[in-house]
Amino acid sequence: MNDERNAIYHELGIEKSVFEYCSNIEAGLKDRFVSIDEVAEINQLKVIQAMQKNRVNDTHFAESTGYGYNDAGRETLEAVYASVFHTEAALVRPLIACGTHALTVALAGNLRPGDEILSPAGKPYDTMEGVIGIRPQKGSLAEYGITYAQTDLCEDGSFDYEGIEKKLNERTKLILIQRSKGYQTRPTLSVKRIGEVIDFIKSKKPDVICMVDNCYGEFVETLEPTDVGADLCVGSLIKNPGGGLAPIGGYIVGKKEYVENAAYRLTSPGLGSEVGATLGVNRAFFQGLFLAPTVVAGALKGAVYAASIYERLGFMVVPDSKESRHDIIQAVTLKSQEAIIAFCKGIQAAAPVDSYVDPEPWDMPGYDSKVIMAAGAFIQGASIELSADAPIKPPYAVYFQGGLTWYHAKLGILMSVQKLWESRLISL
Repeated sequence: MNDERNAIYHELGIEKSVFEYCSNIEAGLKDRFVSIDEVAEINQLKVIQAMQKNRVNDTHFAESTGYGYNDAGRETLEAVYASVFHTEAALVRPLIACGTHALTVALAGNLRPGDEILSPAGKPYDTMEGVIGIRPQKGSLAEYGITYAQTDLCEDGSFDYEGIEKKLNERTKLILIQRSKGYQTRPTLSVKRIGEVIDFIKSKKPDVICMVDNCYGEFVETLEPTDVGADLCVGSLIKNPGGGLAPIGGYIVGKKEYVENAAYRLTSPGLGSEVGATLGVNRAFFQGLFLAPTVVAGALKGAVYAASIYERLGFMVVPDSKESRHDIIQAVTLKSQEAIIAFCKGIQAAAPVDSYVDPEPWDMPGYDSKVIMAAGAFIQGASIELSADAPIKPPYAVYFQGGLTWYHAKLGILMSVQKLWESRLISL
């Protein structure tokens, strides 16, 4: 069997020396993989329990059109999400185009002129800069008189609690906590750490809304931010919770009042969550959520594998090969534009879709530098599928994530090493 497997890897373009180098590293990861599977089992049971509790049946897969009134499938799906995240309410809609849109809806729905957002973990993800108005953009929250403040993390990655307390004021309405690192090399925030900073902030200002950008973090741990005090939690369905099947969409879960406020912004005042046709995507949303815990486990194994290999090759990786995992993203600082491009070409060459395409840096909307993206995905832009992207600027870090199966993630990592080796950018 191993001979047959090795032959196929060779036919796909993986040289024997690359395969053997990486296989030796893989052999030492068995215990890490077992612990990832244990988390996946708990999360799988949690999802099944939520679906059983809410009596999911095949009538819930029917489509609705037009206004979408009385869409039982949509209502049941949202009840399932509320059960999974242990919240009062949920908004799960194909009308939400992406994670940035979900965050925008939640922010705009719950903020009014004169309110202030405080980010306690530094600058948010690049696309959020335009939403907030850090980078001037038409329609930003800043244009509506909503201000923004932040405290940076300390050098060791801990929260600057003294700085946070100083920034809290009578106008602070909402705390925006980004769980994942974005295009930074800071540690991803664990659910435990998120809970600790929420407890601190609530002790100083109990009425503030604590909202977590949960993108890339769902089902990585056995708890979610809403289990440790988050009032709102927001994410994209073409990342973790869609399980690779959701063709579009986002979710907002949390306290009923805040979720309803978001719904009024998504549709219109007076209509809120009562409208919004699902157009036949309910089945994919339900089934994607069902598969999500095991899909996330495969992506996590790929991230650990990538960290172990690139760390051995001498590159800085965040998280490192031994650290606990709190999202599916693996950052690798490759030190040069040439290495980033070679890495991304390897990920693309391993894809089931568009494997023959060479990714190139381009001026992508919402970013302040050229960005290269590799993603041969069934769903355009689906970050739970095998993908890699990087801004073309120092420190020349690439961000690798996804893989609907561990075996595909493995192939992608092998191919990235192969491309770097062929370009004489690494030695084995």
